[in-house]
Amino acid sequence: MRDVGPADHNLDIVNTSQDARDEASREQAGGAVPPTEGQRRPVLIDPRALTGCRHRVHLDTAHPGTVANVPEDIGVQQRRESARAYREATRERLMAGGAHTWVHITPDAPASERAAATMRACEEGVDRIWGAVLPLEFDTGRRARSELLVRDADRGGYVPVIVVNHKVTDPGSGAVTSGLDEWAPATDPTRKVRAQLRDQFRLAQIYRMLQTHGHASPAALGGAIGYGGECILVHDLAAIMDQYDERFEDRLAVARGERATAPSQVGECRSCPWWPDCSAVLTDARDVSLVATGSRAEVLRGVGVRTIDALAAWEGPAPEEWQGDGFADTVVLAKAWLAGIPLVRRRPDVTVVRADVEVDVDMESYQEHGAYLWGTLLTEAGVAQPYRPFVTWDPVPTSDEARSFAEFWTWLTGTLEATLAAGKTFAAYCYSRSAEDKWLLDSATRFAGMPGIPTVAQVKTFINGPHWVDIYQAVSEQFICPNGKGLKKIAPVAGFRWRDAEASGEASMSWYCDAVGYDGEPDLDQRERLFVYNEDDVRATKVLREWMTDRAVAEVPLASEL
Repeated sequence: MRDVGPADHNLDIVNTSQDARDEASREQAGGAVPPTEGQRRPVLIDPRALTGCRHRVHLDTAHPGTVANVPEDIGVQQRRESARAYREATRERLMAGGAHTWVHITPDAPASERAAATMRACEEGVDRIWGAVLPLEFDTGRRARSELLVRDADRGGYVPVIVVNHKVTDPGSGAVTSGLDEWAPATDPTRKVRAQLRDQFRLAQIYRMLQTHGHASPAALGGAIGYGGECILVHDLAAIMDQYDERFEDRLAVARGERATAPSQVGECRSCPWWPDCSAVLTDARDVSLVATGSRAEVLRGVGVRTIDALAAWEGPAPEEWQGDGFADTVVLAKAWLAGIPLVRRRPDVTVVRADVEVDVDMESYQEHGAYLWGTLLTEAGVAQPYRPFVTWDPVPTSDEARSFAEFWTWLTGTLEATLAAGKTFAAYCYSRSAEDKWLLDSATRFAGMPGIPTVAQVKTFINGPHWVDIYQAVSEQFICPNGKGLKKIAPVAGFRWRDAEASGEASMSWYCDAVGYDGEPDLDQRERLFVYNEDDVRATKVLREWMTDRAVAEVPLASEL
């Protein structure tokens, strides 16, 4: 194994940005000559642009530097840092085996040097190349890098393998996987593919660039090492190359100003620095995407419905191209938006499970590493006891997480059993149970056999039983929510306010890093901040439930009345 370049740090390539243009104008990237003075500045498309917003591609290219000083969304920042750490851990794990010849291209050198080193390693037939950077293609507009290139010993050339910090498979069967140490694709009877078009398009772009230099394996395969790093998921790139080529051609035309775009609300908008500008444009236009986001807005525009006003006036069945249910709700959303109504009842009555003894539960986790805090609030006969957290401040993953989880589970089930033994009713509440269910099951699996840890069967009995109540489900079934169904959107309608103005799930990730001292000494003030945030979440669930019981019918208009 040999290293090429200085010490490691994360390489972040941004799409169609000033950074790309500056790099293109000053470097010969592995032999590709940038345009001379007087020629059109190049546009280079990163694979991430292929599954993102088309209008953002236009804005990033047409107005480089405009949002350069806008603070990066904290969630994006945290995901990037987590991905960097995961890639580095994966590199160390793979290279420790020593069964192959390796070239490690470290990322502090200029991109042109890294690209040249990548090409030299390919020409030498090195088994595995970590940190590969492909030469910039000023003519095609492509740029890409691959965490790993694996030599195809049977057919020659290289297979691109990317390392991503999300799941790429689920339990099941039918996926094609390979082991980490030897490239040997085979059908896997224990895994099924979790579709990730962004991964496939990234691999397709790397493959096209390898083809340019004659270093692509004829097998036309790519791989992805996902969260957990147990295997390489193998993608058949030949099956998606036509789709990739069409998408790339579209984004390149947008970036070059050859195709017009317009703002439209999509999921990406939540973390996009351009959103304040786009939001103002869409609001002024009363654009239909404000209540029917993404592809649903395109369906509506296709039948001539471009404004919220036109959607609110719709009569009759859903458009033929509309996918799934929910069209009637979307029309109601339009009416509520026009009237400024934050919540609409689906039916005359509002019901929610209530009990003699009620426990509100909210869990805090750090990415996929573990659940470090289980917050609880017990209420009996209308009187709430003090907030009670079960926590570990050892950075997760940690064996101490087993202790805090066991204490939480013992207390919760002990309260349940004592309540039923006293002839009273019991209910435990959460808001959007998927996260709590996941960590209940994961904790039982990871810490099986340790003191106080329930079996997976015991957890399943509880979460599938009558005593575990999801208030999010109750809200979804009984209300139409123009501003979204998140707890921080709904609880204020019931009169609840969080004490911390910056409270959010993503902000709490940053607080947690400080609280446990990932980057320095533990910050005790941030620990207290997390307790306050978690306590407010459990109290918000309680306030919302009681409001649904006592006041919702009087305060929320009925959909049929709009």
